[in-house]
Amino acid sequence: MHLLDWAVLVGTLGFIVLYGVWKSRKDEVSDPDDFLAGKRDLPWWTIGLSIMATQASAITFLSTPGQAYTDGMQFIQFYFGMPIAMLFLAFFVLPIYYKLRVTTAYEYLEQRFDLRMRTLTAVLFLIQRGMAAGISILAPSIILCAVFGWNLALTNFFMAVFVVIYTTSGGSGAVSRTQELQMGIMLGGLVLAFFLILHELPHGMGVSEAWQIAGATGKTQMLDWTFNWNDRYNVWSGVLGATFLFLSYFGTDQSQVGRYLSGKTLRESRMGLIFNGMIKIPMQMLVLSVGVMVFVFYQFNQPPLHFNQANRAKLVGTAQAAEYARLEGADALIFKEKKQVLETLQQARKTEDPAGVQVAIGQLQILEKQRFELLAQSKTVLQSAGVKDANDKDYVFINFVLSHIPVGLVGLMLAMIFCASWSTTSSELSALSATSVSDIYRRSLAPGKTDAHYLLASKIATVIWGGFIVAFAIFASLSENLIQAVNMIGSMFYGTILGIFFTAFFLKSVNGRAIFYAALVGEAIVLVCFWLNKEAFLWYNPLGCGVVMGAAWLFQKISRKQA
Repeated sequence: MHLLDWAVLVGTLGFIVLYGVWKSRKDEVSDPDDFLAGKRDLPWWTIGLSIMATQASAITFLSTPGQAYTDGMQFIQFYFGMPIAMLFLAFFVLPIYYKLRVTTAYEYLEQRFDLRMRTLTAVLFLIQRGMAAGISILAPSIILCAVFGWNLALTNFFMAVFVVIYTTSGGSGAVSRTQELQMGIMLGGLVLAFFLILHELPHGMGVSEAWQIAGATGKTQMLDWTFNWNDRYNVWSGVLGATFLFLSYFGTDQSQVGRYLSGKTLRESRMGLIFNGMIKIPMQMLVLSVGVMVFVFYQFNQPPLHFNQANRAKLVGTAQAAEYARLEGADALIFKEKKQVLETLQQARKTEDPAGVQVAIGQLQILEKQRFELLAQSKTVLQSAGVKDANDKDYVFINFVLSHIPVGLVGLMLAMIFCASWSTTSSELSALSATSVSDIYRRSLAPGKTDAHYLLASKIATVIWGGFIVAFAIFASLSENLIQAVNMIGSMFYGTILGIFFTAFFLKSVNGRAIFYAALVGEAIVLVCFWLNKEAFLWYNPLGCGVVMGAAWLFQKISRKQA
């Protein structure tokens, strides 16, 4: 990477850290509740941007373009349930939190059920969010280590330490204020990336022509109405399965609840939630469009057979090197044929020859299928050479940035990825600290201490959780691409947690004993289903919710009959 890129990267990140520390001093807190939940003075646009920044991790900007490069725009269906979830939470759940004036979402469960349910739900949240936070810090670290040959453990450490600094300094309020700046950098970087890719396409090719080429190979198809349990992304899993995931994530996950509980009023928080629901789908379409444009770019520029060059380097001197070289040669021939077909396709469109267009599209699809088979063979060769993770989706976008983006802008693109990682990790650290101190330490382990004691405990908890996510990131092993790994972890717990909250909201006759055992049964069933079939993970969100609510109602009925 060029010296100018390093200067841009370090300068941008340094400015963010200094901004976070400055906001911490400007909004200095001495009350533990202000540290954990903010001063409840944020306007709706800060809330909306903070919610978006919390969800838009580095994984979004590293993995999602690679997802679109491989599978096209169909991943957008995953977000179809977002507006539904935001409207439901804004009008039915948010007023409950505001009425009770809670610091964390789990305080409500003690008031509705008992301390045991508050503690159980908090522990479930801490487990899943701690693991997800580890992956959030791992994502950029993996990329940097693969590209620059750095040590993974040290990279994870330095990725986390700066976030811990400004999160510990100012708490939840400083996190939300800093995320305004980070979200601006991320959105600006996305738009810049789109137009940079467009500029690198052949002369005279605009968005329309590029989109037609992508459409010829099915990359622009957004809707799949086929109902299939094992299909991760279709309209049904997006509207039904993902809606429950979003209801749980935004309605019961403290990393998100803490963002909108910092609003000035109920109205400000409600507007922030709805703003997020309306903007998220267009934002994800932009991220996916960047991936599709990268795909089009590589129709005119020879792409590597495998984007993770660190894996490619492991083949040197092995018995599999010759076989991989043969596959690369075959890939080069396919690319050459594809370029000729693309020229024919463009000419047919210019001369308005529909028959010629259809013939060229058919040839493109055949060549794309042949390349897909080569990719599968290359992964087999890499695995036989000892490569544990032969999935390279997460390296597509970063490979393009480092190889084809002008000097100076590479640093800005990397800064965008770091901003995304820090924005998510800071919210997660704040939420983990708030839940640990408010729901467990202050409530059960050390009640009755002074505010100064709990403020110090909150800062210590932030540092401890920072150490945990670094340790988890070091030992985590991912076979999926990163964005799917995060969704999988969430789906293992969110259904149960949502079932607990929905029971509290809507089944007023159920008591703490019934819901406690129902939650244990629901979580056990979800974990067993996940172990048997990971592909259907989105459906485990409504499954877990339904099982918990149904079992709680049944256990309550049985308890009444026995009484």
